[in-house]
Amino acid sequence: MGIRAASETDWPAVWPFWRDIVEAGETYAYPLGATTDQARGWWFDGSRVTVLEEDGRILGSAKMGPNRPGRGAHVGTASFMVDASARGRGVGRRLAEDMVAWHRAEGFAGIQFNAVVETNTAAVRLWQDLGFAIVGTVPGAFDSAQHGRVGLHVMYLDLG
Repeated sequence: MGIRAASETDWPAVWPFWRDIVEAGETYAYPLGATTDQARGWWFDGSRVTVLEEDGRILGSAKMGPNRPGRGAHVGTASFMVDASARGRGVGRRLAEDMVAWHRAEGFAGIQFNAVVETNTAAVRLWQDLGFAIVGTVPGAFDSAQHGRVGLHVMYLDLG
């Protein structure tokens, strides 16, 4: 498995699992029913985008960059999508470790996740394993398709 910079030519391989993850309604607040063009625009929004590829097949993707512009640009953020068929194989962890290393190399002071769905326990556990702390939870801020309104964790990793 190798991680490389993504280009928009990778989008046809990312789109099916991006769409499935968003449409499941459990982890992302992107609008349901997005077109491939809308979704590509959101994913390739000027951020650094990577893909994890194995034997020519893209198993996951991450996007990362500053959490906010201007005076907040010293803190990074990221988002991740892993194909359901590749879950449990370390794809998310490899993408996450690459993302943390990139933020460090770029001189970011920390990484903030603004909206980690509290019922997404695999992601919460991964972020905590990598040193992220839950700094707060916004009650009922995410409308989960399965669980109804659940909290969104704000998570932070100090890179200092």
